Amino acid sequence: MANPRTVRIGGASGYWGDSQDAPRQLVMKGDLDYLVFDYLAEVTMSILVRAKEKSPDLGYARDFVDLAMKPLLHEIKARGIKVIANAGGVNVSACAAALAKIAQDAGVDLKIGIVEGDNLTDDIESLRAEGKREMFSGAPMPEGMISANAYLGAFPIAAALDQGADVVITGRCVDSAVTLGPLIHEFGWTVDDYDKLASGTLAGHILECGAQATGGNFTDWRDTVDGWDDMGYPIAVCREDGTFSITKPEGTGGLVSRLTVGEQILYEIGDPEAYIMPDVICDFSGVTLIETGKDWLEIAGVKGRPPTATYKVSGTYKDGYRATAMTVVTGFDAAEKGQAFANALLKRTRRLFVERNLGDYRDTAVHIIGAQTLWGKNADEHAALAREIITQIDVRHDERAALELFSKETTGVGLSMTTGRTSAGAAGRPKITPVVAQFAFQIDKARIQPKVFIDNKPVKYEIKVPGEYSKFPEIRHTAPDAPMKSTSDTMIEVPLVELAAARSGDKGNNANVGVIARKPDYLPWIKQSATEDAVKRYFGHVVEGEVMRFDLPGMNAVNFLLTNCLGGGGTSTLHLDNLAKTYAQQLLALPIKVPADLVKS
Repeated sequence: MANPRTVRIGGASGYWGDSQDAPRQLVMKGDLDYLVFDYLAEVTMSILVRAKEKSPDLGYARDFVDLAMKPLLHEIKARGIKVIANAGGVNVSACAAALAKIAQDAGVDLKIGIVEGDNLTDDIESLRAEGKREMFSGAPMPEGMISANAYLGAFPIAAALDQGADVVITGRCVDSAVTLGPLIHEFGWTVDDYDKLASGTLAGHILECGAQATGGNFTDWRDTVDGWDDMGYPIAVCREDGTFSITKPEGTGGLVSRLTVGEQILYEIGDPEAYIMPDVICDFSGVTLIETGKDWLEIAGVKGRPPTATYKVSGTYKDGYRATAMTVVTGFDAAEKGQAFANALLKRTRRLFVERNLGDYRDTAVHIIGAQTLWGKNADEHAALAREIITQIDVRHDERAALELFSKETTGVGLSMTTGRTSAGAAGRPKITPVVAQFAFQIDKARIQPKVFIDNKPVKYEIKVPGEYSKFPEIRHTAPDAPMKSTSDTMIEVPLVELAAARSGDKGNNANVGVIARKPDYLPWIKQSATEDAVKRYFGHVVEGEVMRFDLPGMNAVNFLLTNCLGGGGTSTLHLDNLAKTYAQQLLALPIKVPADLVKS
């Protein structure tokens, strides 16, 4: 039987600012059909909005044009590689025009497609009048909204490719759409091919964070550290039936394994049976991961069901100002001195605010970096004994004048507060920046009309509606398992890291911690100790909502969703870990009770 046709897609960017070596490596060594870039984290959108406010020619990921495409244009064209990127941000046409200019200057003929229609900024007032509310908290739409962009799906990207585009640039689409779009185009998948759409979405989810899937942010970091200087970037080898493999360019650093890719699958997915995308609701609970060769992982078992009738919209609004002051404190009692300095500075500035009728801070946070400040009550006995720390003081206020006063006083007290102190971070006074916060809501898909252009000319794009829509799924808890009975006379406690690998990240004001067991026999014991209640207590220093645990039996894994734990979310929080990236490392220290003979086997 002939081997099925495959499409090779390389993931060259996990965020705006990812290594410029990634696209070169994949183009030169990846034997690719498609090169895809994901730039638009929620925090990035707020940065691009501010950039466009300064200049109508900005608001897109300039690295895509200048650092990724410009040096590789001739190679990309010669090798017949198609490129998909959501680099358009909030100014898709400007991104396309910049790319067209460098292609013309280089003498490279590029057919550039763009997808628009996600930008709802001009409709903000009418949407507010309709009473749109935040999709998680139920809060009304605030004043000061400056942008609103719907998360589009993959079918408009496929339509641009159908019209012969060499490069497709989008604005706000879901991260995985840059991978799913080429697969729809290549294999002719339809809007009702739910299992295949879900599988293509998972391939995109794995690629969307670059080298995270190949061991870059891996629990077992010593297994990949020797290759960090030349990390391999992920390649999805996809088939028409929806199955696919993950690999990387031969001879590069990193690792493709059940654990490296499994960590990425669990990353930021919430309920794995209801991962909601514009084109499909994905069920990853039965996904299987099989290592069939060196740096080659086969993935199957993805299921899908009809999508919802709404798009998620990410809005941003102006929400006051923030500043950060950092000071190194060393010597005896460093942690105690650092905390005392922060307390005194905040007390002093609050008094000055009262004298000037400026009102109190909106929020403050003090982090004693070097004394396990992220760990809360889980810090060990050595934390308070640190002899060198950084005191980081983060503050928010509605008025810029108040933070200008704070900024001046952070240096103005240099001779009147604490000893053993020196500067940290950038020289000079703390910088004051406006806060651009996120407001997410839903909008009926029937109200959104994606538009497709090729070389600035509109092409016909007909929206195809699935046979049915699903209701927006409710988050549900997994039923607790029956207690495990030990076959050993001795029970011991081991840190979770001995039994599992883990990865964590944010979704708005919530966090995910995915845990994948090293062996199937470990999972029941992990679940017995790492209950929802136990994890909520463990993260009591940050979690203000609930903790939910979800099962992925196909991967021998669980995923924890921690709600209301990020101080409002990455764009506005004062948490030191504003994106929940350290939560997995903390959870891996959780004590797990196991039979002594289990871990010796």
